[in-house]
Amino acid sequence: MTKKLVGLTIVLGALGALSLFTYALTQNKIVIGYNQGYMPDQPIPFSHELHSGQYGMDCAFCHSSAEVSRHASIPSLNVCMSCHLVVATQSEHIQKLTQAYYAGQSIAWEKVHLLPDHVKFDHSAHIQAGTSCNTCHGPVESMPVVYQWSSLSMGWCVNCHRQPEHNAPLNCTTCHY
Repeated sequence: MTKKLVGLTIVLGALGALSLFTYALTQNKIVIGYNQGYMPDQPIPFSHELHSGQYGMDCAFCHSSAEVSRHASIPSLNVCMSCHLVVATQSEHIQKLTQAYYAGQSIAWEKVHLLPDHVKFDHSAHIQAGTSCNTCHGPVESMPVVYQWSSLSMGWCVNCHRQPEHNAPLNCTTCHY
C-alpha cells in the first residue's frame, strides 16, 4: 500500500509540475531561449529609422511578399536600386550595393527575427487580418538598427490570438504543421 501511495504521489507531483510549467510558459511567466533584443551585425548598415521613419516608406515597399506569402522576404537588390541608382550614390555603403547589383550578386543579410523550425508563421494571414507589422516587429520606424523587439514566444503569440477583437484561431495546427 505504501509503494502505491508513493508512486501515486510521484505521478501526481510530476503531472502538477508539468501543468504548472506549461501554464507558466504559455503565459510568459518564464521565457526560455528566445531572441528578444537580438541585433545581428549586417554586412551593410541599413536604417529602418531613415527609410520607414523619416521617409515614411511602407513596409510592403521592400517586403512585398509579406502580403501574399508566409515569408516577408528580404528585398532583392533591384528594389534597393530602384532608388539608389540616383539617391545617395556617393555613400560607401550604397557603392557596395551598386557593385553587387552590377555583378549580379546579392547581399548576405543576417536574419533578425528567429523562430524555431517547428513553428510555421504566416505573414500573409496576419497582414490580411489587418495586423500591423509593428505589432510583432515593434516600432521599426524608430530603429536605426532593427532588432527582435518581442520574444515571439508561443505564449506571446497565443496571448495575442486570445484577444477577442482578433478572432484568431487557437488550435495547435495554426502554427505547428
